[in-house]
Amino acid sequence: MSELSKRAQGILGFSRWWQVVAAAVMMALVSPYQYVWSSIEGPLATDLSIPLPALGLVFTLFVAFQSLSQFPVGWWRDRHGPRRISLLGGVLAGGGYLGLAYATAIWQIYFLYSLGAVGVGIVYTVAINSALKWFPDYRGLTTGIGTMAFAAGSAVFIPYVRTNATSAAYSSVLRNMGVLIGIGVICGAVVLRDPPTGWSEEIPTTGATTTGATTEDPATNKEGEYTWREMIRTWQFWTLLGMFAFVNTAGLMLTAKVVTFAQQFGLTAIVGTASATVLALVGGISRIVVGGISDWVNRKWAIAVSSILTGVGLFLLVWFGQTGSGLGFILAVIIATFFWSPQFALFPSIVGDYYGQAQSSTNYALVYLGKVGGGIAGGVLAGVLITMTSWTMTFLIGGMLAVIAGFSAILLRPP
Repeated sequence: MSELSKRAQGILGFSRWWQVVAAAVMMALVSPYQYVWSSIEGPLATDLSIPLPALGLVFTLFVAFQSLSQFPVGWWRDRHGPRRISLLGGVLAGGGYLGLAYATAIWQIYFLYSLGAVGVGIVYTVAINSALKWFPDYRGLTTGIGTMAFAAGSAVFIPYVRTNATSAAYSSVLRNMGVLIGIGVICGAVVLRDPPTGWSEEIPTTGATTTGATTEDPATNKEGEYTWREMIRTWQFWTLLGMFAFVNTAGLMLTAKVVTFAQQFGLTAIVGTASATVLALVGGISRIVVGGISDWVNRKWAIAVSSILTGVGLFLLVWFGQTGSGLGFILAVIIATFFWSPQFALFPSIVGDYYGQAQSSTNYALVYLGKVGGGIAGGVLAGVLITMTSWTMTFLIGGMLAVIAGFSAILLRPP
């Protein structure tokens, strides 16, 4: 057992890895908000006699509220700890689904899903930063576990939802899921604690710091602890924000449009279905793999290489689509997804490396706003660009943005 693990166990009374387990379970429980919506919107629209396009705003509201809630949540958590805010997250996330079971009007769906999105934002912020605070030696691996749970956790819910996705059965599905989410998150909140300030000082850490980053890593000393006001005065923050927006434009474009893109080239329905399936599977696995590797190399190089290879994957997607190779198309999806998905483990880790762990919740929440920009660009703006130019040109631009993000990472250095 490392000296850091011994010190953490002395503080907690049990292994610090239980903090990661609790955080991962909480992330898995709230994942249906992002990954199961497409399975329940049809029955909701049928039951309430609402045109399906009218529910398109629901997911947009989810992304906005889930992302924008993270800054105030992070600010609170850094000052008051994770427990009380996590209890609120459980009530909101569980209550959102529970309320949907009794919704009778479209405005109620908008309101309840937005309310649940705030709960998801709370859980996401708390879970990611529990890893950053307790594991300065394994930031990449532990944030990878948490974000993997958010990406892959929905796999447990999808068969149950799909089996009962009818207008007659979906209400009981929503009730059951709401109760499970609420109780599960509340139980996880009881386990979570934050370490005392400076608990890891003067202890050498493994991982990225062993590759020459030790002298540059500010997370191990008080002088390296930045508030969000101090962080936004550094050029590194604005570079990270832009990079996060660029690479997420490419990744979210792929996520939202890969099936339709395959259809545009006349590829079989099996290719489209397989492409959508590997997105979830590969995305979950890669967050642990690449996140873990980033603990043993300079973090900025992990971001640079993975971002560039995301762009290469999109270029290959266009190439194989034009040549009509279904197998090549799926391979390109795997490459692009494998290297895009870990960004959700790499970016919170480098924020912890550069700006310290004391204010990590608040600081990463500001960088995470890049996902909002990436979501808008990868969704709405991509649709406009497809209409104005072509599918091929749109995906090539997405690939170029990912490559630009990768080369920008090379310029990074600790503030």
